[in-house]
Amino acid sequence: MSSEHQLSLFGESNLQASNFDKKELIPADAKIPIPTGVYADMVELAQHCNQCHRCDLGNTRTHAVVGRGSLKAPIMVVGEAPGQNEDETGLPFVGRAGQLLEKILQSVKLNTEKDVYICNVNKCRPPNNRVPTNEEIEACKPYLLEQIRLVNPKIILLTGATAVKGLIGDKRGITKIRGTWMEWEGRLCMPIFHPSYLLRNPSREVGSPKWLMWQDIQAVRAKYDEIVNNEL
Repeated sequence: MSSEHQLSLFGESNLQASNFDKKELIPADAKIPIPTGVYADMVELAQHCNQCHRCDLGNTRTHAVVGRGSLKAPIMVVGEAPGQNEDETGLPFVGRAGQLLEKILQSVKLNTEKDVYICNVNKCRPPNNRVPTNEEIEACKPYLLEQIRLVNPKIILLTGATAVKGLIGDKRGITKIRGTWMEWEGRLCMPIFHPSYLLRNPSREVGSPKWLMWQDIQAVRAKYDEIVNNEL
């Protein structure tokens, strides 16, 4: 969609008004895009997510699950959608998969309080933890794009095929593309296995998903160190 078309959906009077006026339109209709730069900070974005009804998931949520971690993180982890624990707490990756994710990050000395920001493609839990539909992903995607703008990470880790498809549009299976560096909007992205997949495949043998994840997270740490050293 061209920027002219996008802006025309709001009308000239709205464009001359404050950002708040534009944001008032956002929850009403998923066909109305969210212009980039609408939110001043993550608190404002989170407040709006909890009022959002751009898709039907807003009707069944307990909490919108926006994100956690450092708002200045060099690394962002993007998952699929909240589960029951996340819906109840309003925080992403807090169940068993989240605990495993923490261990994976800690294994290469990455800290969610300083180095990592964690969020999902969708901010509301799909019923019965089903995969979000394309329509639900597209309705929520502008919030994810604003999160990326606000945090401004150098590296984005996409956990699972839904996260990959939701952000960069690649529809290949995760087993084919995991561990591969991709460039998206000037940022480095790497698809990795979702921690829940690793919980279902606990083997640590060479070539197993857990073994492959260990290779991938070491590559992420090495790339992060390379970026930091190049900035010195």
